[in-house]
Amino acid sequence: MTSRSVSNGLRQWLELLRWHKPSGRLILLVPAGWSLWLTPDAPPLAGLVSLIVVGGLMVSGAGCIANDLWDRRIDRQVERTRERPLAKGSIRISTAVGLLIVLLLLSLLVVASLPTPSQRLCLALALLALPPILLYPTAKRWFAYPQAVLALCWGFAVLIPWAASQANLNGGWPLLGCWLATLMWTFGFDTVYAMADRRDDANLALKSSALSLGSHALKTVAFSYALACTFLASAAVSAGVGWAFWPFWLIASIGMQKETWTLRGSNQPMTTYGQHFQNQVLLGAMLLLGLILGRIS
Repeated sequence: MTSRSVSNGLRQWLELLRWHKPSGRLILLVPAGWSLWLTPDAPPLAGLVSLIVVGGLMVSGAGCIANDLWDRRIDRQVERTRERPLAKGSIRISTAVGLLIVLLLLSLLVVASLPTPSQRLCLALALLALPPILLYPTAKRWFAYPQAVLALCWGFAVLIPWAASQANLNGGWPLLGCWLATLMWTFGFDTVYAMADRRDDANLALKSSALSLGSHALKTVAFSYALACTFLASAAVSAGVGWAFWPFWLIASIGMQKETWTLRGSNQPMTTYGQHFQNQVLLGAMLLLGLILGRIS
């Protein structure tokens, strides 16, 4: 086997897991960080943070494989996705299924490595998260707002870290506010992401919030971001986060609205929507940095 074939094979694996695009992995870890830094025990222990990061990467990779297995025939007909490994046949289906099982088992191993008092609750939450994660790719076939299903999946990135830290979900408004903020933020950025595929989705009779909302899509995204920032701010107040959080919150809140404003117009290049997605990672991370500094200030 030549070095070129090994390199090509590695690239196909990375593309299947989307690990060549770190934005999609980081954007799942951001709300997990919000959750950990809003708990009464913040700042969280380094070991717990490491486990949450590893578990998030495993679950994210599993979700990507499940998505591509469901959509491999559709992906061949969509401009943005036709070069994905399963769509173009560069990785066998059986191989992808095997890797999916491995990642799910590794995710369970992470749960088993969590502090003993929280293991049963985290396992229950992980099992509850599994059906929507695996079924989310089908939502575009039967639900007008599949981005809401993804938002529900993202919500577990708040619940599981909190449960791992506290061994309960009795978090009051800090937990509920963080969960609602995550749902709104996710619905917003994934609606923008779906805008890149509107033409292909319409031709294939697929559904998305970008199509269902029509001319109201950007207004809804802006409103979703405003709600997300409001919910997170109220959660921070309820958790007693210090003053250092607020400059970051203000910049991120304005940044989300500005990013949405720049999407006006019907002739946006496809890369614009991808850039918006990447910028949401930075803005979400800015909110996380604010929470961290607010906790230690």
